[in-house]
Amino acid sequence: MKTFEKYSIQGLELNNRIVMPPMCMYSSDDTGTVKEFHRMHYGARALGGAGLIIQEATAVEPRGRISDRDLGLWSDDHIQGMSDLVEIIKGYGARAGIQLAHAGRKSESKSDIPVAPSAIPFSEDYRTPRDLGIDEIKTVVESFKAAAKRALLAGYDLLEIHAAHGYLIHEFLSPITNKREDMYGGSLENRTRFLREVLEAVKEVWPDDMPLIIRVSATDYLPGGIDGDEIVRIVDQVKEMIHMVHVSTGAIAPAQMNLYPGYQVQYADRIRKECQIPTIAVGLIKDLDQVEEILQNGRADLVALGREILRNPNWVLNKMHSHRIETRYPDQYFRAYR
Repeated sequence: MKTFEKYSIQGLELNNRIVMPPMCMYSSDDTGTVKEFHRMHYGARALGGAGLIIQEATAVEPRGRISDRDLGLWSDDHIQGMSDLVEIIKGYGARAGIQLAHAGRKSESKSDIPVAPSAIPFSEDYRTPRDLGIDEIKTVVESFKAAAKRALLAGYDLLEIHAAHGYLIHEFLSPITNKREDMYGGSLENRTRFLREVLEAVKEVWPDDMPLIIRVSATDYLPGGIDGDEIVRIVDQVKEMIHMVHVSTGAIAPAQMNLYPGYQVQYADRIRKECQIPTIAVGLIKDLDQVEEILQNGRADLVALGREILRNPNWVLNKMHSHRIETRYPDQYFRAYR
């Protein structure tokens, strides 16, 4: 089965095509450091057979946290805890990725006033952000660069830049949240400038022979926002700088979404074909038959299981066992898979 075949991205070999995507756990504290929960949480999914684990949104600066309990990588003090976590993930057979993020206007951290490309709140329940000046934008870019260097020192195999779900980079990309009239607003080229600058800065410290990927929201589900046509143009602007696109949708602003298993796969399929770049599909996927269909039909290169892998950390091992596929089961659990 293609689901359980090895896959290589930029020289990084994965044991299978199943990804645990970033999912915020809100289980740190104001320091942003790794806790015992994180070691148990990610260790269990590595032990359970996931090929690639991408760590939850990890803030590049304190005001970029979604909450005050997010993990952070804005300080060298974070490196040792991350390194210990990486050792656990790799020690149990998975590859370790990390998602670097800045929450922008959706930050609920009490550390500072939220910042955004334009001073527009996410909703009436959120604070009004302060729009970033040009010099401040450069500072945020440097924060991504510094965090990427720390991620490398901690030993991560893959780096994902979060440009989705209504957070800061997505806010610059979408006309709904970006009303600037300077070099960062207006045209598509201007709106993608911040993402390009982040990637350029990160590539100064992240080796070319290691995977660098982005997560995008392929549609905003709102008139005047990003849609399937525009996300193709956005990816085309940066595809030479990255190795894969992790394709999600929505969350730039409250919107009606029709949710069903695989509802986002169509966008991963389109970006893969039209932009000629590998993709990760995600979106309420839980069944092996559906994963296999996506992969066999070339709709994506990897498939991420979010909620399902929270419910069932051993999803990969259990599916391999039920289909009599040979693998090296954990020594401690071998008797369960005879």
